[in-house]
Amino acid sequence: MINIFIGYDTRESIAYHVCVQSIIGTSSQPVAITPLVLDHLKDYQESHQDGSNQFIYSRFLLPHLMRYNGWALFVDGDMIFREDIANLWNLRDDRFAVMCVQHDYISKATQKYLGATNSNYPRKNWSSVVLWNCGHPANRSVTPEFVRQANGPTLHRFKWLQDSEIGQLPIEWNWLPDEFGANHQARLLHWTLGTPCFNEYSDAPMANEWHEEFRRTTYSAQTDHPISVLPTI
Repeated sequence: MINIFIGYDTRESIAYHVCVQSIIGTSSQPVAITPLVLDHLKDYQESHQDGSNQFIYSRFLLPHLMRYNGWALFVDGDMIFREDIANLWNLRDDRFAVMCVQHDYISKATQKYLGATNSNYPRKNWSSVVLWNCGHPANRSVTPEFVRQANGPTLHRFKWLQDSEIGQLPIEWNWLPDEFGANHQARLLHWTLGTPCFNEYSDAPMANEWHEEFRRTTYSAQTDHPISVLPTI
């Protein structure tokens, strides 16, 4: 079983569902999918005032939610999988406390979806796709209270870890088409500036693949008036 936690934001709930559909449609193994919804996290009280989405800090609760045992995958909701998630899951390495794509780039945009400020900072987007080794001793300190009190740089840069405890994933597993352009070798597409569900990002690079996944998400077969093709947007 692959344990997957996906960031859920009420302002773009369709993004979560499309991401889920892309996982279901490509996975070769059973998956257990949990939406990270703030209202569901009764033992965590969000205290941070910054951030562009509702799961910007709750993502760090995975070791706690997994009871500090086993592995789990976190992904933002503004993504789709183009390849079997089992191939990402199989990259787990017990030497590391977390594993992620270690981007090193300067964003071309100062603003992103819904008018949020898009800041540049070290290790930007490292925490958007993370294989968590929840049982690793170094992650025992990541409690709800730690997450509540720690600031953004501490959390998003994994400052409670030694660099040697952060494993590296291939960049194809967190490809940013709106920053880097199209890449048909990418295995996971991440529209970090804005999911194509937003009008101003609906024609972002490779957004057609998100729209195709959206059609699959909203599809239903009909018996009275059969639909031979997926509905158009």
